[in-house]
Amino acid sequence: MVSYDELTPPERALWDAFPDGRRLDLRTGTPEADDVRGGGRWGAERTVRAVVIAALLLGANTTPSGVVASLRLAGARITGPLNLSGAQIGHSLWLEECWFEESVDLFAASTQTLSVIGSRLPGLNAGSSRVEGRLDLRRCVMDRGPVSQFHGKVTVVLLIHAHVAGEVLLSGAEITAPGGWAVSAGGMVSEGGVFFRDGFVAHGGVRMRGAQLPGGLFMRGARLESPGPDGVALAVDNVVASSLNFSGGFTANGTVRLRGAQISDSLSFEGAVLNGAPDGDGPALLGMLLQAVDFDFTLARPPAGAVDLRGARVSYLHDSRQSWPDVVELDGFVYGTIKVDEAGERREAAVRREPVADRVEWIRRSSGYSPQPYEQLASWYRSIGHDDDARRVLLAKQRHRRRTLPPANRAWGLLLDLTVGYGYRPWLAGLWLVVLTLLGTLAFDAHTPSPMKPGEGGPFQPLVYTLDLLIPIGGLGQRTAWYWTQDSLQWLAYLLIGCGWVLTTTFIAGMTRTLQKN
Repeated sequence: MVSYDELTPPERALWDAFPDGRRLDLRTGTPEADDVRGGGRWGAERTVRAVVIAALLLGANTTPSGVVASLRLAGARITGPLNLSGAQIGHSLWLEECWFEESVDLFAASTQTLSVIGSRLPGLNAGSSRVEGRLDLRRCVMDRGPVSQFHGKVTVVLLIHAHVAGEVLLSGAEITAPGGWAVSAGGMVSEGGVFFRDGFVAHGGVRMRGAQLPGGLFMRGARLESPGPDGVALAVDNVVASSLNFSGGFTANGTVRLRGAQISDSLSFEGAVLNGAPDGDGPALLGMLLQAVDFDFTLARPPAGAVDLRGARVSYLHDSRQSWPDVVELDGFVYGTIKVDEAGERREAAVRREPVADRVEWIRRSSGYSPQPYEQLASWYRSIGHDDDARRVLLAKQRHRRRTLPPANRAWGLLLDLTVGYGYRPWLAGLWLVVLTLLGTLAFDAHTPSPMKPGEGGPFQPLVYTLDLLIPIGGLGQRTAWYWTQDSLQWLAYLLIGCGWVLTTTFIAGMTRTLQKN
């Protein structure tokens, strides 16, 4: 229990201002003297004990009828722990440019709007709390946070399973937790959105796994300077949100995890910088199984680590030539439309604007062969009316697959490729037929064969004889009527017969493969 007689002058002023909701401003008006980073040197005239603040918030001073009480304090040095764990707080709290000696504990508390703006404090534990208004931590400087028993790592701002009816505002804040979690908000619900904008800086990871964010997550321009545990700069796995915005110079020095995220509207990395893990071994983006309507991946420069989008599903994919690193995992990645950003103009990709070879090279950045990315790209080309491009993609798929086969299968695949392009270039068989027909006709025309039965049958026709050798089915009567005494021409005849069978077999095999796939 706090006695009024024991209060210091600034504490009495706060006590008297509380019932009317008046603000007590202890600042001097001099920027150097009011800098919160030096608040530990402020004297008694600016010092308020945390127990006094707690007593007021818990109803120590009676509120006059017809007036809404609230605690509004600026420029104070707050000493001792502000412990409101489990408290039912019926008044709003507004603190601006204050210096806290110890962390603030609101674990499992229920409160109104909570605003701690432009202040310096070691940390905040608001896990499992319920805030009926907004949680405002803009421009705060925080470090040396409480130890989170849930993760076993230092966590400066702890919001695990917190429920905030309004916005969560951390724009302009600087939070330091090297190797730990600058913000840990797994399972948090924020109905009004979460904002890490306007110069937010985190030295440590930001963790929001499984958060429910109907109002969205906005980190435009935020800088995650160093990763948290396991090299992770941002972990929003399994988050459910209306939109996630990591644009406008957003920088992550560590892995960004979006595994299983469900975004009902847009996911934007426009102008972002993804540097991956500092050691260069970790991925830049892990987005397996994520779902979004609009996925803007037009980065400021190529990511420094791998991008993993296995099993992801988006309706619209925006990218550019500098969106993708050397390693891109695309197995199971499904998209409805691709739009390419070139020279600031976003437009639907077409073969004349973006060669098919560029998209195929994008797929081949995967660590291994998988047919699905080729099938997905071919399906998209067909959907926009570019059937020829779809066939080019599927041919590239077969060529990629061939490299994974045993030697004998590779040889057969090469033969299919050279003769009919795996069925996607059947005109090659006709070209080979023309070349071989011309070769045989010229060779046989210069010599005269011997008849099988002298005096019977028609005259020798080099062109018809060559076609009779090349066509394995049926017969034109020339092949059985004549034979060669020259060994070279007889072997040429055998070669043409063999080529005819090979062309026919590969043509049927290639076309059957293509027709069955279609």
